[in-house]
Amino acid sequence: MNEQNEIVLYQPNELTKLEVRVADETVWLSQAQMAELFDTDRTSIVRHIHNIYHTQELSELATCVKIAQVRTEGKRQVLREMPYYNLDMIISVGYRVNCCYHLYSND
Repeated sequence: MNEQNEIVLYQPNELTKLEVRVADETVWLSQAQMAELFDTDRTSIVRHIHNIYHTQELSELATCVKIAQVRTEGKRQVLREMPYYNLDMIISVGYRVNCCYHLYSND
């Protein structure tokens, strides 16, 4: 990922507020951010990402970057590499989350 990136605040409603990374002409979200965006749990997002890669719908090399972040764990700060996913993956995951919601809802 290009080192020159920016953070943009995305707030589609009063409950959802995301700090979105913008770089290399796309947006990048973490698994947790996608879970918040699509109002689901992170394990569902992880499962959808795994299935997208397993079926070769998208390439991991083209859609995922690792970004180093400092996290507080207990009383210490630890540097962790967190996966971030581009707009292609965000759209694919969103489609699957939406399909699953309609399959299992009683609407």
